[in-house]
Amino acid sequence: MNAVYLPFLMLLPVCAYAGPRTSASYSVITDAADSGGQRVASAAYNNVGSIGGITGTATVAAPAETIKSGYAGQLFEATGLQLAAAPPAVNEGSTRQLGSALLLDDLTTLALPASAVAWSIVTGPLSSISTDGLATAGNVFQDSAATAQGSYAGISGILGLTVLNSVADNFGTYGGDLMADDWQVQFFGQDNANAGPLLDPDNDGQDNLFEYRAGLIPTDANSLFQWNITPSGGNPGLHQISFSPRLPGRTYTVRSSTDLSSGSWEPLSGAITTDNGDQRTVLDPDELSARKFYRVEITLP
Repeated sequence: MNAVYLPFLMLLPVCAYAGPRTSASYSVITDAADSGGQRVASAAYNNVGSIGGITGTATVAAPAETIKSGYAGQLFEATGLQLAAAPPAVNEGSTRQLGSALLLDDLTTLALPASAVAWSIVTGPLSSISTDGLATAGNVFQDSAATAQGSYAGISGILGLTVLNSVADNFGTYGGDLMADDWQVQFFGQDNANAGPLLDPDNDGQDNLFEYRAGLIPTDANSLFQWNITPSGGNPGLHQISFSPRLPGRTYTVRSSTDLSSGSWEPLSGAITTDNGDQRTVLDPDELSARKFYRVEITLP
C-alpha cells in the first residue's frame, strides 16, 4: 500500500444573511445560506448556494488538470508510475527532458518533479540520465530503441525512447571517414578495421570509399565499377565512354583533360548521353584533340 494522507481542516458552517437584491431587471428576496446551501430564485434570476460536498473531483481536458476536494478526496493509493517524454524521440548526441506522474487508484494522476524520481538506463544508446531527468542520447548508426526506468517510493515505471540517426557519419571508429556508418556496419559489422575508406578488403582494385560512392559491395570482388573508351561507331574520330553500373541517387560526371600534368579536368562540352539499363554511354563530340584523357566522377547528395 502506498498511501498519502494530507491534514484536513474542518470549517463549521455558519448562517449568512443577505438583504434584498434588486435592479431594473431582477429581484431576489432576502435569503440565507444554511449548512447545506439552498436555491433561491426570481423570475429572471436564480442562485444555488452551497458550502461544498464532502468530497469530489473536477477535471478539465486541456490542459489536463484534476482537482480533488474534501477530506476523502485527499486519500488515495499510488498504483503505478507513469513516465513521459515529448516527443519520445531524440536526435543522437542531444537531450530530452523526462517527466513523471503517480497513477492513483481512482485513475487520476499526481505530477511529480523529475528530481524526485531515481532514473536509470535499462537498454539502448542513452549515455546518461541526470538526477533532474534530462536524458542524453549517444551516437548511433541507425534509428535505435532505448528504454529508461524511473523509481519512486518503491514503484517503478519504464519509458521507451527512439534515438534518431541524425548524423550519417559519426558512429564510433567509423565516424568522420566520408562513408555512411550504416553502410559500413551493413557490410563489415561494428569496429572492423577492414572498413577504412582507403582499404580494399576484396582486392578488386577499388577501395571502400569508391565502392561506397559507386553503390558496390566492398566484400565482393565481382562487384565492380567498369568502364571503357572506344571509338564512335558512326564516326571513328569521336570517342565514347561507357560505364556501369549506373545507379539511382548518384550523379555521374565525365571529365576530360589533354594534359595530365596540369591537374585540370573539365566537363565534356556538348556531350551526348545514352542510357541502357544500368549502363551509360557518353559521346564526346570533340574531333580536334589528338590525345585526350577521361575520368568519371561519382557523387552522392
